[in-house]
Amino acid sequence: MKKRTIVMAVMISVIMIPSLLFAFETAPRISDREIVERLTGLEEGQKNLENRFDDLRSEMISRFNTLGWLLGLFITISLVMLGFVLRMQWQMHRRQTRMETILEVHKDEITFLKGLIEKLLPPKGVL
Repeated sequence: MKKRTIVMAVMISVIMIPSLLFAFETAPRISDREIVERLTGLEEGQKNLENRFDDLRSEMISRFNTLGWLLGLFITISLVMLGFVLRMQWQMHRRQTRMETILEVHKDEITFLKGLIEKLLPPKGVL
């Protein structure tokens, strides 16, 4: 059993090792000049990316400024509307208090007039 396992392992390794050797590809040789040219291209690409990031950052800042302005406008309008509603409520309360006072005075006057009329009328059964 052990011999069979060992034989199988050897056969598999004999079959696999040459195929693994063909899996590696040798890279072509590049000169120093090509390396410098590629690095120069990469540096230019990096500068273009930095410029693009700067453009995006300035655009984002301008949008945030616009958003801040709109938020300030919304808050201002909301506060003006709240002030208007509170002023209207205060005026209505003031009018209601005045009306209650006037109605109380009228009630007292009507009670007084009713008492006078009752005093001026002859007693029941006389007429």
